[in-house]
Parts: sequence; structure tokens; C-alpha cells
Amino acid sequence: MDRVALRGLRARGHHGVFPKEREEGQTFIVDLVLGLDTRPAAADDDLAKTVHYGIVAEEVVAVVEGEPVNLIETLAEQIAQTCLKHDGVREVEVCVHKPDAPITVPFDDVTVTIIRSRA
Repeated sequence: MDRVALRGLRARGHHGVFPKEREEGQTFIVDLVLGLDTRPAAADDDLAKTVHYGIVAEEVVAVVEGEPVNLIETLAEQIAQTCLKHDGVREVEVCVHKPDAPITVPFDDVTVTIIRSRA
């Protein structure tokens, strides 16, 4: 399976379990690795035979900016399901970064990474 990666998609969302997170929001960063067969697209040099990563990026940002959820695990799942709606995408790895998580000790990042595929 071939891979198409999008790294560092940024969007502001209001996800979290604490009222301050819901009210003020924060930046979330998303990394994606889409698994698909790129051979048909390469053979014909045809965008219609692969995944349009620009559209995927817009859809993922819309999920992050959309309806708030408590957990970044839930957000990652919603992003994965959005990616799998594209016909050619057989598998997706989603990593959601929450660099401004409400943690009381110094840290660099909090991430949740999931891998989902078509059944």
C-alpha cells in the first residue's frame, strides 16, 4: 500500500473536558498518513484516480473547527472516518496533537495516534 502524508494541519477547536477549553478553544495539529494504491493515478497521471489531499485537508480542518468533543481520541476517530469516506483511501493513520493541553507540569506535546482501515 502506498502512502500520502499530510503533516502539521492546524486548526482552532473547542475540544476538551474543562470549561476553559470549551470557551477559549486552542490550536490542534493533525498529522495524517493515507494508505492507498497510487499506481492507477501514476499510470494515467490522473488526479481523479488518487486522493485529492487538498480536499482531505479542508475536511479535516472542518472537523477540528466543528462540533466540540471531550476527548482527542474522539476527535481522531471522527477525522479517520472523514478520511475513509474517500474511495481510494483504504487505511488512515491519524495523530492529533494538543500542544496546549491543560497539564500542570512542563511538557512539549500531547498526542493520540490511531490507525483505521476499511472493514
